Amino acid sequence: MSGISSLWRTRYRHDAPQDLPDNPTLQLLMKHHSVRSYLPDELPAGALEAGIAAASSAATSSNLQAWSVVAVQDKETRKRLAELAGGQKHIEVAPVFLAWIVDLSRLERIAARRGLESEALDYEEMFLMGTLDTGIAAQNAVTAFESMGLGTVYIGGLRNHSEEVAQLLKLPPKTVAVVGLCVGRPEPSKQNGYKPRLSQKVVLHREVYDTTQEVDGIAEYDRADSAYQHEQGLPQRAWSETVAKRVESYRGLSGRHVMKAVLNRLGFSLK
Repeated sequence: MSGISSLWRTRYRHDAPQDLPDNPTLQLLMKHHSVRSYLPDELPAGALEAGIAAASSAATSSNLQAWSVVAVQDKETRKRLAELAGGQKHIEVAPVFLAWIVDLSRLERIAARRGLESEALDYEEMFLMGTLDTGIAAQNAVTAFESMGLGTVYIGGLRNHSEEVAQLLKLPPKTVAVVGLCVGRPEPSKQNGYKPRLSQKVVLHREVYDTTQEVDGIAEYDRADSAYQHEQGLPQRAWSETVAKRVESYRGLSGRHVMKAVLNRLGFSLK
């Protein structure tokens, strides 16, 4: 698959606008898909370091760089992380698993070495900032890995048991693994293709937030998503019904409804 118009149609299931810019970076970004089946090969030499260099090159609020990453290659540790994340076997199969960490502990240590307090770290804003910075850094790494022909998949289930993950990875107070990332060579025969996304009539608002096209846009997406499910041999569904049920109750959070209390115990005051 090549050409921005073809990729646009695959992503949105309708024709691209005329005069759409086209370049290798746009094509790489629009080819993104989650990879859950991996070859057993190790990463190419230097791939991990290049990916983290891309992460370090991402924007960061006030240059505080409030994130860290733990690269896990040990099989037994990956097996345990797979269990903690809800039995996601691809964590065991991928040769490298990256735990992306909101890291306020480093800032606390820096302040202490200067003989200063670190009161600001106790506020929700600092945790929010660290979370945003961590996500931006991780996505830069994803793009870098994909440019090298590698595949990735984010693992939100890492937050199912945040305290156990912190203990396993020996994280200090004021750190938490907010998302995981499998990295490896995709198994060519076991990929699911490009999942469609909500059209821009739903997600792109011009000047002000406008929902006038939302109902029609979501109905169109329900049809596109259902077609994708059929193409992949997956059960039919209405996406809007699926997500509505997902947010209906705290039970849809897979145990993460207690996250604030967990963060408090991990050293985040969240004032």
